[in-house]
Amino acid sequence: MGFVAKLGSVDFTDKTVVITGGATGIGFAIAKALGADGSRVVIGEPRQHRLDEAAGALAALGIECLAVECDVTHLEQVEALADAAWDRFGRVDVIMNNAGIIVPGAKIFDTPMEHVREVFEVNFFGVWHGCRVFSRRFLDQEGEAAIYNTGSENSLFPVDANSAAYVATKHALFGMTEALRQQMPDRIHVGLIMPGFVRSEMSGAFGDLGMDTDEFAAKVVEQMRKDEELIVSHAYNMVHVQDRHDRLARAFATYAPRYEGDDEYDVRSLRPRLMGG
Repeated sequence: MGFVAKLGSVDFTDKTVVITGGATGIGFAIAKALGADGSRVVIGEPRQHRLDEAAGALAALGIECLAVECDVTHLEQVEALADAAWDRFGRVDVIMNNAGIIVPGAKIFDTPMEHVREVFEVNFFGVWHGCRVFSRRFLDQEGEAAIYNTGSENSLFPVDANSAAYVATKHALFGMTEALRQQMPDRIHVGLIMPGFVRSEMSGAFGDLGMDTDEFAAKVVEQMRKDEELIVSHAYNMVHVQDRHDRLARAFATYAPRYEGDDEYDVRSLRPRLMGG
């Protein structure tokens, strides 16, 4: 990123960071961490009382904060969030599309379709709205910027098969974020944050068993300073990631092994011809 670098790290001093879902949980913890680094923070949240609580807590820490009521499922409210941030601070340097929900777990055939649509509206389309609104403005704005989407360890593997709708949204975010990275110029950094089990409003009855939220936020900000694209935390996740990789590797080795010239049907390799080049 084009932030003033100190010892090879991104400097968040005097940068403006917008965080949806920034009044509670992971979003609020990252707001505190970046604010402690000297950032101005804009938090979006649909519940006004939670916004007021968060804004007061951030102000008490000496962090400059703008709180904006925002439901990310409504594109016009995300546009209004961006308008408020630019009107107040003149520019935005980072958007963190962090707002998310979870719905009651059930078998796929038992999950009410309204639950599936509800979780996609927030976790996927809400993030799409943020990427749509802020990427356009970043392209029009001079200098470098960053887009971070909050996925999950569920972006990598299903933690709970009975939460298939939630898992599907987080898998979809991985693909969307990777595509967005290829669309953006180098000056606009795109990253995916993949929390594991962290204490938050979404953690449920056993939330106290999760990683401390501030500890997680510190890990995230450390990787943001290094411009990482894939931001990780929970070490044991690699066991499950490796299992998926191994199963894929066995399938390809058995039924589609590599051979000389095997890029003959590879779409990326064929793209110049497909595009008429």
